[in-house]
Amino acid sequence: MPLFTYKARNGAGKLVSNTVEADSSKSVAQTLLSRGLTPISIEAAVQQGAMIQQFLDWRAAQQLGINDLILFSRQMYSLTKAGVPLMRAITSLADSCRNIALKQALAGISRKLESGQSLSQAMAQYRKIFPILLVSIVNVGETTGGLEQAFQQIGHYLEREKETQSRIKSALRYPSMVLIAIGIALVIVNIYVIPAFKGVFDKMGAQLPWQTRLLMSVSDFSVAYWPYLLGGLLVTALLVNKYLDTAAGRLQWHKALLKIPVIGSIIERATMERFSRSFAMILNAGVPLIQGISIVAQAVGNDFIGSQLHKMQVGIEKGDSISRMARSIGLFPPLVIQMILVGEESGNIAEMLQEAADFYEGEIDAELKNLAGTIEPVLIVVIGIMVLVLALGIFLPMWDLSTSMRH
Repeated sequence: MPLFTYKARNGAGKLVSNTVEADSSKSVAQTLLSRGLTPISIEAAVQQGAMIQQFLDWRAAQQLGINDLILFSRQMYSLTKAGVPLMRAITSLADSCRNIALKQALAGISRKLESGQSLSQAMAQYRKIFPILLVSIVNVGETTGGLEQAFQQIGHYLEREKETQSRIKSALRYPSMVLIAIGIALVIVNIYVIPAFKGVFDKMGAQLPWQTRLLMSVSDFSVAYWPYLLGGLLVTALLVNKYLDTAAGRLQWHKALLKIPVIGSIIERATMERFSRSFAMILNAGVPLIQGISIVAQAVGNDFIGSQLHKMQVGIEKGDSISRMARSIGLFPPLVIQMILVGEESGNIAEMLQEAADFYEGEIDAELKNLAGTIEPVLIVVIGIMVLVLALGIFLPMWDLSTSMRH
């Protein structure tokens, strides 16, 4: 967090100066006024090792995971239910927190609570730590006086989200490791194995088939120009990463993810499960329908599906029903649309959305169980092609040479 130096006058008119950590100079001014000090000047302090500190803060933010948020939600639920004052609860969690990014955020929230801000307002200023969905639920809990129920809902939602993520990661771990192993094997063969065989073939002076000559040419090019190839890959990765940081880039990438065979279907269903479950939680918390769709569209984790949900929101604002707009955007299967229609007619849309989330969860489990059986034949074909290329390009010429020598 940035460090500021200030000069201020206390109630007796005496000039005082010191340093303080804050998000901005405006926050420093609010803190000083809350302490009975009149600020005269506030300047950003020059810190040594700022680059190292920024790197450590970035690393801590990257290490922040869903487990940290689950633990935070559980602890806040227990503390608020026990009647512990909010300021004391946040301060004690900041002191005991292990993740540096979350620890700094909680310390900042504690200072903002001292200056008179509400908990949801303070959390909203740390969007990289607390998603908008969580902030909205906390805001509703503060408004209705049910802050402990809000944190309980958040904890349950995050636990279900963690279960879904764990199942998907577990199913994709095996094919990912196989593909990485194949890539490493190709690099080793291209740089070390083929040049070794090339020396043998050159000594024999035999006429090589075109498959072998092609492999030798690719290997020679890779060995001679590997620094340029590596540099080109790095530059390409940086450019692609920069493009994906833009709104248009993320939209195109998230749309392309949904079209990947087998995996795209799982991603789409997992995203729609997240939408259904989070939207049900939002409505149960008392958030208005239109505002709830807007919040959830930002929290589903896929910009393309989020844009479709925004279209759904616009249609509802114009007077269309939820079921009709759900059918028009083409993301929901007919069974889920019927669930939403029944929820509209019965006035219990949140319960039907929860049923839709359970439906998607069942579909995800079924697809994950079949994932290995679907991907394994593809991996076998890829490995078979590798072996065939090596056999035609390397071992077949050696077999021909050994046959000729025997004759």
